[in-house]
Amino acid sequence: MPLVIFLPLAVPLCVAVGARPVAARLPPQAATWLLTVAAVALAALSTAVLMLLAGAAAIRIPLVATLGHMSLQVVRRDPASLSVSVGGTALLAVATAAAGRAGWRRVRALVTAARQARCLPGSEQVVVVPDGTADAYAAPGWPGRIVITAGMLDALNPDERRVLLAHERAHAAGHHYLFTALTHFAAAANPLLRPVAATVTYTVERWADETAARDCGDRRLAARAIGKAALASAGRPAPARRHVVALGIAGPFLRHGATRLGRALGLGGPGPVPRRVAALLAPSPRIRPLLVAAITVVVLISSVAALDAAIGLHALVELAQARVFPSRS
Repeated sequence: MPLVIFLPLAVPLCVAVGARPVAARLPPQAATWLLTVAAVALAALSTAVLMLLAGAAAIRIPLVATLGHMSLQVVRRDPASLSVSVGGTALLAVATAAAGRAGWRRVRALVTAARQARCLPGSEQVVVVPDGTADAYAAPGWPGRIVITAGMLDALNPDERRVLLAHERAHAAGHHYLFTALTHFAAAANPLLRPVAATVTYTVERWADETAARDCGDRRLAARAIGKAALASAGRPAPARRHVVALGIAGPFLRHGATRLGRALGLGGPGPVPRRVAALLAPSPRIRPLLVAAITVVVLISSVAALDAAIGLHALVELAQARVFPSRS
């Protein structure tokens, strides 16, 4: 099995470092799609590589080699050492458990949030809750529902309320919780992708910001509304939206702290809300083909490396079997 098998395990680090620049320089909708697809693909490829390493470890076991009619002498000439193969097997078990746990939690949160949304009073999409706490969020579903507290409405003037509603409608119409759920699932399978998941949580907010600014026709008004709503909703999330928070879709005004890995990669700086306000006060970003191509090339490199490793393992197995049954060669 070729040594390039280890490339897909390290490549996600490149996307993790580049996630924030991509979010800053691309339109948020394009950045969200690009980073989500890249994260899911890279997580799948790294998991596949760990499976190949687990397979390389398994065929070194005499019983497995015997059952597979393989020569142990040939198998043990594999460049991937036994310790590396066993390590890959252990990592696969950890990644599978983490991804399974994350997937279960997100599916459960999604179902619970959708059920709670159906139980909200009335049949309109927008529901105003008589709560003095300033809060607003889009609950998942088809269609999703928008919950706004009386405290949030009191904190904004009529024009700013239009921005808020447009923002939350963008979340509901775009099903943004799916993007955050997929990237957080990918990050559970490969922790190197955590900065990408955090960035997608930011880009879906930017996506909704840009939609609200376009619908309202005033970018400065949108920036002011986001800033005021963020100040009003500062503090702990309201208990009623805990399942929405678990999905990473709890409206535009939550503060997203940088992860430890993000800080280690030098991804610190201003918080999400100041960056969103600054982005709205600047011209809308345009598509940059070179950035899209760079992320695409990184994913393709990882794909080719994983495919080459799979072909190498297959060739090793065939060679080992040919030594046992020379007539097959």
